[in-house]
Amino acid sequence: MALIIDGKKVSAEVKEQVRLETLELAKKGIKPGLAVIIVGDDPASRVYVNNKKKACEAVGFLSREYALPATTTQEELLSLVEELNNDKEINGILCQLPLPKGLDEKAVIEAISPLKDVDAFHAINVGKIMIGDYDFLPCTPAGVMEMLHSYKIPVEGKNCVVIGRSNIVGKPMAMLLLHENGTVTVTHSRTKNLADVTREADILVAAIGKPKFVTADMVKEGAVVIDVGMDRDENGKLCGDVDFENVKDKCSAITPVPGGVGPMTIAVLMKNTLKACKIQNNC
Repeated sequence: MALIIDGKKVSAEVKEQVRLETLELAKKGIKPGLAVIIVGDDPASRVYVNNKKKACEAVGFLSREYALPATTTQEELLSLVEELNNDKEINGILCQLPLPKGLDEKAVIEAISPLKDVDAFHAINVGKIMIGDYDFLPCTPAGVMEMLHSYKIPVEGKNCVVIGRSNIVGKPMAMLLLHENGTVTVTHSRTKNLADVTREADILVAAIGKPKFVTADMVKEGAVVIDVGMDRDENGKLCGDVDFENVKDKCSAITPVPGGVGPMTIAVLMKNTLKACKIQNNC
């Protein structure tokens, strides 16, 4: 039976450390502030935003939500971002994606000050990650690394395979594994003989967005399997990109869905916001 990597436990540890550091900042009269912008009424986005608000309260941050109607124009959205860029109480700005049709996500991401870009989506922050000299890391890949560190799972010298090449997870995930001296292969929808590639992985990260896509025959005996997916199966039940029940007996460690990578994303967001606050206040 594989070791089940408990994302809730690691997330709680990260948030507790953030809370303690926030208390220390309070002694200097400094309070980290996070602004979250949500446009429209996407139910999944609403759940994420509510969870972020709860996390801010738990660690002692100032939390501001800007809920805008789906009819919001590009100009109005960019004007709000500029206002928050200049707001000294706000250290981190997060615009919940996806945005309604007609709004340019790329333009919004580029409008956020790189110093307040706690999602690490801005081109400047992406470039810094590439060269390994960064202030912030994308929350989900960084959450994966936090879990590997917490469970003392080494990356150095391991064959690491990432399924998926998105800008939010796949690409930065590959860079973080590479920074820790993993030998990294990025696979995607055009990869030939995918199962042959994944069977070589000591560490396999699935971030493809297809329910139970990774089956036992795709996994090497004793591999570490990280499931970034958040999907629904044929019965509408929450599941990941990995067929957990069939894969768990073949690998040495695996993340469940829910309760694996998911909680880590918000924990790292808190960590990034704290760091942004420290940078902006020269502490």
